[in-house]
Amino acid sequence: MPTTRLTFTGHDGAELAARLDMPEGPHLATALFAHCFTCSKDIPAARRIAARLAGAGIAVLRFDFTGLGHSEGEFENTTFSSNVGDLERAAEALEARGMAPSLLIGHSLGGAAVLRVAGRLASVKAVVTIGAPFDPGHVTHNFAGALERIAADGSAEVDLGGRPIRIGRAFVEDVSAAALAPDIAALKKALLILHAPLDEVVGIDNAAEIFRAARHPKSFVTLCNADHLVTRPEDAEYAAEVIAAWAARYLELRPPAPPPGAPEGIVRVSEADRDGFLQDINSGPRHHAVADEPRAYGGTDRGMSPYGFLSAGLGACTSMTIRMYARRKDWPLDHVRVDVSHDKVHAQDAGGASPEKVDRFIRTVFLEGDLSDEQRTRLLEIADKCPVHRTLEASSEIVTRAG
Repeated sequence: MPTTRLTFTGHDGAELAARLDMPEGPHLATALFAHCFTCSKDIPAARRIAARLAGAGIAVLRFDFTGLGHSEGEFENTTFSSNVGDLERAAEALEARGMAPSLLIGHSLGGAAVLRVAGRLASVKAVVTIGAPFDPGHVTHNFAGALERIAADGSAEVDLGGRPIRIGRAFVEDVSAAALAPDIAALKKALLILHAPLDEVVGIDNAAEIFRAARHPKSFVTLCNADHLVTRPEDAEYAAEVIAAWAARYLELRPPAPPPGAPEGIVRVSEADRDGFLQDINSGPRHHAVADEPRAYGGTDRGMSPYGFLSAGLGACTSMTIRMYARRKDWPLDHVRVDVSHDKVHAQDAGGASPEKVDRFIRTVFLEGDLSDEQRTRLLEIADKCPVHRTLEASSEIVTRAG
């Protein structure tokens, strides 16, 4: 999965650090991910969800809010509203790259932030929350013992999960005044709510309140046995699978059409990635495939290799020839499978005199059905009559085996 590091300007001019996870195949949509309170873009849940969505063709931008992770600025001076502002700047940065987000994903307080900002972003069609509070002020219970000091002194250091974080008075006042019910009711976007019944940080009742406030289309999926941070890999993978499947309905994830077909009788190969080896292949006007090389050879492994196609041609022709003969003879052949492997061997090993290497194709034919030994033997002999076999054997060795 290609990942690009980038920066963009946040709500107050600070440079915010981000990662853009791109699909290896066609780019079908873009998502913007907002992480939980005081977390970073690199928490395991965000990484795993981004990777899975990229695998489904959805690019994902995840970034550090002002004053967190690798971003500039002072967290002490941020508020819930400033986080929403950072999300708007992130969406603008994506739009400037021709990748305006159609999906918003928010975890915990980030979920509350995407619910607030979604109505302001025309490109967004769907919103996902993970363990999000219905009332953003819920977050203040994490530093209840310091609220008086924050109110009196303007800020105070709070221990959150073993990390000292300085919280400002403006943050407490802003988050306490934030009411999401009107934003949720006016969302006019598809909404998916993911929440764990055992979440001890943001209770499951928050999911119920969000669901009640939202209009359709809305969905709720429980993350059984997950914790608030979705730290277990299997929980994050499940959440990602659900998001990808759900989003497909609302984002219209249609891969781009293949290149225009070639004329009848022509196989046209067009380069699809000049930085790698991906090729678009059109056989006449109706059939499309892709070819590539393995990663070990500088490719991206998005299609069969050229030798893979060559082996496929031999295997397909062998199977068709056997079937055609058995059908003509009315023999009880239920199924044919042909396994083909390819390598290079010295010509002497193949019975030749040249010191050069030649191609060797090892073809294993599996025949299923109530066939006699004589019929099986004859069908293996027929395998050598296939036209592709005859084309290849002029310069290659083909070894046929019974499976």
